[in-house]
Amino acid sequence: MSAIAAETPSLFRIFWPPLRVSQTRTPSTPPLPPRLTPTACHGAASLFRAAARAEQIHAANHARVIGILGGQAEAEIHPVEVKSTLENLKAALNGEQYEIDTMYPGFLQEATERKNTAAIRTFHGALEAEKTHARLYAEAIALLAAGKKDSWIGEARDFYVCPICGYTSETEEEHERCPVCNCPWERFEIIR
Repeated sequence: MSAIAAETPSLFRIFWPPLRVSQTRTPSTPPLPPRLTPTACHGAASLFRAAARAEQIHAANHARVIGILGGQAEAEIHPVEVKSTLENLKAALNGEQYEIDTMYPGFLQEATERKNTAAIRTFHGALEAEKTHARLYAEAIALLAAGKKDSWIGEARDFYVCPICGYTSETEEEHERCPVCNCPWERFEIIR
């Protein structure tokens, strides 16, 4: 372990956020119970997929920094309980708010104190993406709670995810580059 890593054990303890995992259905996967059967909320499903892709990008970026510090990233997968679309959106929003209000500010403070520019960069990118996710989850919750399934929440739609920092947009940006990391727009991944 590098000297920097040995000096920053708290960074390793809090650096690796829990992974969000999805299970792909295969022909051998048993059918979903009736309460988990997909509803007409295809836009919400698209949003969950886009946010999951952004989280994969954050995890890879964080793991890269941990490796630079001489550590090895490890993840502990926790079981999740799938609930209604509205309940899942609310849980996702709560998670994003925690990351925006508590987790990433703490990470950024420690990385700044240690002058770790690689960690600052990955935490900043993740924080900005989480802000977008929170806004989109809040909008989806409002639409679903109001019964507006004829809005974007009901139809599968494209989301655009920056492959460098995970910034997520629901529309094609008027910018030529990512507003967070300056990645060219042409490199953004389209997630439906």
